[in-house]
Amino acid sequence: MNTTMKKHNIFKAFGMAALLLASASCTELKDESYGSIVSSQYEPKTEADISYVVNAAYIPWRQTMLLWQGVVRSQELSADQDVIPARLGIGWVDGYIYKRWHQHTWTTEDEGVLNGWERTFNGVTACNRVLSQIEDNVIDIQGDARERLIAELKVLRASYYYVLIDLYGNVPIITDFKDVELPEQSTRKQVFDFIVKEVNDNLPLLSDQARGYYYARFNKWAAHTLLAKMYLNAEVWTGQAMWNECVTHCNAVIEHAKATGDYGLESDINAPFVTANENSKEIIFALPFDEIYVTDWNAFDFHLYTLAPENQATYGFTDRPWGGVCAIPQFIKSFDPDDKRLAEWYIQGQQYDASGNILLRSSDGNPLIYEVDVPSIDASDVDDGFRWGKFEYAHGITNRLSNDFPLFRYADILMMKAEALMRDGKPGAGELVTMVRSRAFPNNPEKAVVTDEQLKGGSVYDYGRRDEYATSSEGGADITYGRFLDELGWEFCQEGRRRQDMVRFNAFTTKSWFSHDKSNADKNLYPIPNKVLLTNSKLHQNPGY
Repeated sequence: MNTTMKKHNIFKAFGMAALLLASASCTELKDESYGSIVSSQYEPKTEADISYVVNAAYIPWRQTMLLWQGVVRSQELSADQDVIPARLGIGWVDGYIYKRWHQHTWTTEDEGVLNGWERTFNGVTACNRVLSQIEDNVIDIQGDARERLIAELKVLRASYYYVLIDLYGNVPIITDFKDVELPEQSTRKQVFDFIVKEVNDNLPLLSDQARGYYYARFNKWAAHTLLAKMYLNAEVWTGQAMWNECVTHCNAVIEHAKATGDYGLESDINAPFVTANENSKEIIFALPFDEIYVTDWNAFDFHLYTLAPENQATYGFTDRPWGGVCAIPQFIKSFDPDDKRLAEWYIQGQQYDASGNILLRSSDGNPLIYEVDVPSIDASDVDDGFRWGKFEYAHGITNRLSNDFPLFRYADILMMKAEALMRDGKPGAGELVTMVRSRAFPNNPEKAVVTDEQLKGGSVYDYGRRDEYATSSEGGADITYGRFLDELGWEFCQEGRRRQDMVRFNAFTTKSWFSHDKSNADKNLYPIPNKVLLTNSKLHQNPGY
């Protein structure tokens, strides 16, 4: 089956599912129309039929991560790799929401704080709705297929709680679609235990398949990856380290990959991020995208989000880019100059149109050249800062990309195992990290090698305040396992996870960078949005807000 047909079938399934299900707000615990969404009993009989039922419950993952002011921004703009500075002649002040993200001064009214909560709970509600329809035989499915579908939906629901426990900590656990009572708030530990139990209990019933109808769905290997992520962050989220459990679930994926070839590292660092990336063996769980079938305006707009307007002539985009996000100079300067990830994942230097002609800045006619430095969060020119380029920008693309967005990939399995071994005082981290690094240094293989002892050292990131207003020097030598944090940054930049990693390494609120000063430890969690507190008197705000 060719790539176009695969994309078509994936989105046909999502489209059919959307006809079966309706969306609901996270605060809406009962939808009076839920029983009449299906005009007559729907009887799934094939794998395709079942995929039509379940796929709509996955749509909120795409929305929470990548719609406007979504979780990718919550994770990246608050951390030390990326920033949206005010752009002369373009804008991006937007009520100072990006400055508040950067400086950890967000409020309970900020759109980015609300979106992560509402959109992710929409996913919980979608799962609960389908589970209720199955229970009431509105969706008539019997036997083993029924049990498998219920198990998948419960693991999917747990995956939404993985986002919620990370961002907000103390959230309600909602499992009954028909319950109209206001939900009680759970502790972060209770949420953690719920997620882990749901995944462990249902994992044996999940499919072994890596592709086909189970592409972009929770199979056993995606579930093992989710558990590994839970155990990797257990010390932060529960106060109890669970490194051995993390290694166990990483090993499950590694052993399956070795036995079947379903998963593995791509030799080309760009393979998981090209436009037609659905066949990448590195992708374990992805959010499927297509510029035609996904109609949300801001569904996956990294090209418009980062490039200067003049770059429309480079790629033949149907829309002019907005010239917003760029890399923080200190992060770019932390790379080894020979690292392919720096050269190929960041757009830099002189820009050209599609015919190879030098692009000129519209403002003054000078060449458009992306330079590494940025003056401050308050003022920058159109070409200050290196731009995001990890995901391929196909020529002629619309305002939406067609690349699938990898949430879990095999490189992450190797890095999670390496980190857990290192933190548990066991050998082997260096060998695993070297495997991941080797792709980035094809012409300098000796530079790819990193040892266990090196990974235990400090960060090479030159932390400190660095803008036109202030300069300070903090360095990163005092960050425990800081070199490993660097490795995570170099490998997983632009993938919507940096905040979580920094919190785990106790660097998120203890370090300064660019226009950001150290913040209070309470900022390791986002607040519960004020809109949510106003609708549920049983919820209590997180400390510090």
